[in-house]
Amino acid sequence: MPRRSPERATQATVKDVAAKAGVSISTVSRVLGGTYPVARSTRTRVLRAMRELDFVVNAHARALAGARTKTVALMLDDVTGPFHAAVAKGVEHQASVEGRLCLLCTTHGDPERELAVIELMREQQADAVIVVGGAREEATHRERMTRFARALDRSGSRLVLCGRPPLGPDVPATVVEYDNQSGAFAITSHLLSAGHRRIALAGVVENLTTTSQRLQGFTDAHRAYGLEPDPDLVVPGQFTRTSGYEMTKKLIAAGHQFTGIFAATDIVATGVLHALREANLRVPADVSVVGYDDIPQAFDLVPALTTVHVPHEELGRTAVRLAVNRETEPTQHVTLGTHVVVRQSTGPRPASG
Repeated sequence: MPRRSPERATQATVKDVAAKAGVSISTVSRVLGGTYPVARSTRTRVLRAMRELDFVVNAHARALAGARTKTVALMLDDVTGPFHAAVAKGVEHQASVEGRLCLLCTTHGDPERELAVIELMREQQADAVIVVGGAREEATHRERMTRFARALDRSGSRLVLCGRPPLGPDVPATVVEYDNQSGAFAITSHLLSAGHRRIALAGVVENLTTTSQRLQGFTDAHRAYGLEPDPDLVVPGQFTRTSGYEMTKKLIAAGHQFTGIFAATDIVATGVLHALREANLRVPADVSVVGYDDIPQAFDLVPALTTVHVPHEELGRTAVRLAVNRETEPTQHVTLGTHVVVRQSTGPRPASG
């Protein structure tokens, strides 16, 4: 086996790069940091020397010098979920356009882990920390997120809230949300306009902004029709297929009468459809079903799912673009629109309903 050459036995240093490029050590540092202007020809020589020496930048040293790491951190509850995966695709695409590396972190729905990762990314000098999905409606969590937003801002980084509401008017954070409440209002109104009056809402997660907003839209739509939702038809659960299945089975077993089900997400709707098939209830002849998100699989369900379209990839792209260009992007709070996509899972209220 060939032996490594003496010059490759140890990692090249800034001093080595400077000597090979014929410049001072401070000039190499300026090229690495990107914080001071360097003549193009000089910069080219330094970069060539780095390549030839296989020089590896010490990220910790760069952080101590105050240089950014040209990274954006993306925090997701679950990387396998269609909603989060689609947002991640948009984040990764825009990060590449902006010349940033995208780091993916998962929290598994643990608020404490979320806060710990934010602190770690602050220490790593990430350009932006993008938190995706609904937030916990707890005062202590909100206060800690606010402190982290201010700490990130002081270090030259940025907290980005993607798909969740702002922390407050004076909190230095970028907010990219979608019109969640109006989407829920519109999809519920679609069922009400078809004559449905007994509509279940399946998948209300306690103390989560996402479901709080959807519940509000659901309630507002009923009131616009001079109605009040039946509290027995508002079912707590999780954003999973299994939860959708179990919630629907419980509604049927309890003998509750309903002609429509608003599944809190499209994934929940897959479980709802399964339970209805097992109970020999036809969709939409007996029960109309709607979802939320418009994930790619919604079109392939049988019947194809009527749902609310969320611009997932645009959320991710906008989050990165605003955060890394905040000096030239004065608007740091954007709300993207949603709309109802009507497919085959909804129809008029059955005559017996």
